[in-house]
Amino acid sequence: MPNSDTLAKLKEQASLLPENPGIYQYFDDSGKIIYIGKAKNLKKRVLQYFNREHYDLKTHVLVNKISEIKHIVVNSEEDAFLLENNLIKKYQPKYNLLLKDDKSFPWITIKNELFPRVYKTRRLIKDGSKYFGPYSSGLIVNTLLDLFRQIYPLRTCNLSLTSENIKKKKFKKCLEYHINNCKAPCEGLQSIDEYQRDIDDIQNILKGNTGLVISYLKERMNKLSDAFHFEDADEIKKKLKILDNFQCKSTIVNPSIDNVDVISILNDPKRAYINFLRILNGAIIQVHNLEYVKKLNETENYLLGIAIIELREMFQSAATEIIVPLLPDISMKGVEFTIPKIGDKKKLLELSERNLKYFRLEKLKQQANITKLPPAIRILTNLKVDLNMEKIPIHIECFDNSNIQGKHPVAACVVFKNGKPANKEYRHYNVKNVKGPDDFATMEEIVYRRYKRLLDENLPLPQLIVIDGGKGQLSAAMNSLKKLDLAEQITVIGIAKRLEEIFFPEDPIPLYLDKNSPSLKVIQQIRDEAHRFGINFHRNSRSAAFLKSEIENIPGIGEKTLELLIHTFKSISGIKNASIERLREVIGEAKAKSVAEYFNPTMLC
Repeated sequence: MPNSDTLAKLKEQASLLPENPGIYQYFDDSGKIIYIGKAKNLKKRVLQYFNREHYDLKTHVLVNKISEIKHIVVNSEEDAFLLENNLIKKYQPKYNLLLKDDKSFPWITIKNELFPRVYKTRRLIKDGSKYFGPYSSGLIVNTLLDLFRQIYPLRTCNLSLTSENIKKKKFKKCLEYHINNCKAPCEGLQSIDEYQRDIDDIQNILKGNTGLVISYLKERMNKLSDAFHFEDADEIKKKLKILDNFQCKSTIVNPSIDNVDVISILNDPKRAYINFLRILNGAIIQVHNLEYVKKLNETENYLLGIAIIELREMFQSAATEIIVPLLPDISMKGVEFTIPKIGDKKKLLELSERNLKYFRLEKLKQQANITKLPPAIRILTNLKVDLNMEKIPIHIECFDNSNIQGKHPVAACVVFKNGKPANKEYRHYNVKNVKGPDDFATMEEIVYRRYKRLLDENLPLPQLIVIDGGKGQLSAAMNSLKKLDLAEQITVIGIAKRLEEIFFPEDPIPLYLDKNSPSLKVIQQIRDEAHRFGINFHRNSRSAAFLKSEIENIPGIGEKTLELLIHTFKSISGIKNASIERLREVIGEAKAKSVAEYFNPTMLC
């Protein structure tokens, strides 16, 4: 079973589930779905996982890996079965495959490069490339790739096709060009715009819009059949069958409802709740909930419009129809808003609204439970919710840089535990590898040094890192965390001073917390403490540098003696006013004489 804290958290999540039919999803601590199940009574079924010891080894292993529970409510047990089947086909959770082996599933990647290659892979690399899958069958992947090659003349070479290399004529067209499989972008014979149009078509197909491919194949199969090329026609017929199986459909949604988003809203005096369903090829493929904290008396129409823009960008939806309970306060070219009164679309909207009511109810129950916690944990729990974190940020660290026109650059790291400063764990840094006033490079260096050391010494990592600065400093910090493979393990935010904007990595839209929010006050307190600690260290560093510059020209005084004088007497006046006897005790007869003669030639008379 999970540890006691995790088990208590999971039991609490399960106890908040409705007693309705639906599907439940288990996530591991990395946010990945590891199991999808169906239930006639969600609450009763899920609680069974945590209220007893499991003697079946596979179930025991599964329960130990659960970190979070999510669910979707449906109308009947039959609908739960169909939706479970559909989502398992889409997400391929590890523990829905009977644990046969640990083989990774194939993906199709569109490489992040000037003229993107499209190919199969079993490794996901975070380099900006786009991945589609995973697919349960390599045959499906190979069929799709084969179709793409027939329809679109894409390059398959590994050449570094940069604009500079193409201009310098570094490459020559190969056999693929002469047999019409490629248009030779390597020699500039195909423009990036033309090539990208083909890539856009492929992305649409991989997102589920397979109608284009199926139409093309049927037309090609008929032409081959008319020309008596029956073997070739039969090969295409097999591919059509594979593609037909590839399209996962659920009778929860009428198959005629295609490429549709469903968005519902529930409005409270202080908060608004949004539910999103994504329908593609007659199947529910995505479900997501949002919560907005209102600052003014925003209307439902306005909030719905904001949610639509955010959700479509988040899920890259290009649906031409959006089912809504009321017209949003926006108009979108090429998009139709539908307020259904009867039929299957009305049932979809009702399903979305039903899930939204349960989402709101869970939030209210969670808030009620939060108020029972000790004050410090309650504030940190609110911070967890506001920043959409998976864990309560018991351990928080904050970084700040200080310099004056690039001179004496230093940085500070402060540590808070259980909402209070852990002064003994504060650290300050002299910048080693950055020249001039470069805040970004400084932040990158210091963050790397801090967490490289924690990893090397096997010390605990924070749940939250706060960067004093905006998008630039945040991006610099993320560069270091990515080098250390920590980017996915720790929540990182930047706080910009002017408007107290909260930035998240790779998200251009900042989060604005209420000015009276306890969460914002915690972040500000940590930021201000880092600034105070950094400024003090910077002031001391400047003082030491000034002292050093004043005495480094004394004849016969080297670096070690200089450091000893600074450490002992602290200031120029301290050295100047020291007696010759005291100087002898610290640095010896000859050097004491040099110092005394330098500051006060009459001392030795």
